[in-house]
Parts: sequence; structure tokens; C-alpha cells
Amino acid sequence: MSLAIFCAVLCAAFLHAGWNAIVKRGGDTLLTTILVTGWAAVLSALALPWLPPPAPASWPWLAASTVLQAGYYVLVARAYQAADMSLSYPLMRGCAPLLVALAGSLAFGERLPAGGWLGIAVVSTGIVGMAGGGSRRHLRLPLSIAALIATYTLVDARGARLSGNAASYTLWLFLLSGLPLPLWALATGRDRLCRHLRDNWGRGLLGGFGTTASYGIALWAMTRAPVAIIAALRETSILFALLISAFVLKERIDRRRVLAAGLIVAGVFLLRLG
Repeated sequence: MSLAIFCAVLCAAFLHAGWNAIVKRGGDTLLTTILVTGWAAVLSALALPWLPPPAPASWPWLAASTVLQAGYYVLVARAYQAADMSLSYPLMRGCAPLLVALAGSLAFGERLPAGGWLGIAVVSTGIVGMAGGGSRRHLRLPLSIAALIATYTLVDARGARLSGNAASYTLWLFLLSGLPLPLWALATGRDRLCRHLRDNWGRGLLGGFGTTASYGIALWAMTRAPVAIIAALRETSILFALLISAFVLKERIDRRRVLAAGLIVAGVFLLRLG
């Protein structure tokens, strides 16, 4: 992995933690998520005329991911209603890399060096360690989201590689997956959505840019480096999420999670050296 790709994925990690914090702090997490996905669709629609369409071979993967992503947004909103970001985020982002590594080695035939596997294990152990101490009631939903993340990561890695243009694939994905929730909200509670949009349009726009840019960078990186390593490195977003949880959301971060953050940093270095 080149230094440029490494730094780009770290930037994507920061953007991902940022838009999740926007959802968590938005009061009504579902409506804020709808604003984020809606703005992501608008931004994508504005950029798509300047890009070629993705190759037809990628369309089935794009359709599958659209369904998975729409479900993901709903579950993320529910997770942040039930528990702190410093608990939910590590679990749902932290369990995914090992699932991706195991499945990716089978789906893409990628042979990772020993350092890469060790880095993935250390990063994942650190992130899961951050979530230690949570009640079972608060763990089920994030763990289910982790399986969903692993699934759509593999689907999109294949789709982006077949598309011939990772940026075009990403924008079509955010356009298609960003439409169902806003349309549903308009049909079931137009006045409520409009009030939330009036008060939070800037927050939604910032989140929409963050989610689109974050995933676009990750998919681009997956076309140039092993999927498992990119997926694991992107999960260092938990470090940014930990800082945001403590200093912006004012959540209590215990020593266990601080020590787990050290494991993540060590895992990042192993990934870079691998």
C-alpha cells in the first residue's frame, strides 16, 4: 500500500466518524439520517453528469448494495437511539474487518502477508475491546450491523472493480440508496421532515458530503490495494469517533477503551508495514 492510499483511507476514516457523530447529535436520529442520505443523493446527482456510467457488469452489484445500504442507514439510526456512540460505533465498525478479511480471501483470492493478517487482528481486537462492558441488550444491534457492513463492503469491492470507474459507481450508489428514506419520510410525515430540514439542513449537508466522500475514497482504495487491508484500516475511524464522543458528545470514556485505542494504533502500523 502506498503512502498516498494510506493517508487517503485515514481521511476517509475521519469523515466517516464525523457523519456518524452528526447523526448521533441530531436529536431525532432517524430524521437526521434521512437528511444525510438525502443530501448525499443530491450531491451525487449533481456530480454524475460529469462521469461515465459504470460498466453493465457492475449493475447487479450496485442493485444489491443499494438495498443493503438503505437497511444499514435505518439500523444505524436505531443503534444511536439505544446507546452511546462510543459503544455502538466500535462494535459495528470493529467486527466487520475480520469478516471481510476471511470472506475477501475467498471471494477475491487475495493472499495477505503475515503482517497484514496480524494488523487486521490487532485493529479488530482493539476496536472490540473498546466496546467491552456493554449490556447484551445494547450489543445485538451493532453486531448485526457489523455483519451488514461486511456484506456490503464485499459487494461494493466487487462492483467497484467491475464498474471501470469507482467514483461513478460510488455516486450511483449514494443516489439510489439515498432516495428510499426521504421518499418514505415525505409520504408518512411531510411536515415533520420539513421542520427538521429547516432546522438542520446544514448538518444534513455536511453529513451527506462526509458519507459520500468517505465511502468513495474507500472504494477507490479497494481498486488499488487488498480489500481486507483497506477495510481494516478504514475502521481506525474509531479513534476519531472516540475523540468526538469525549470532547463533542461529552460521553464518558473509561480506561479500557483508551487502552484499546492503543491497540488500534499498533494495528495501523502493522497494516502500513505489511
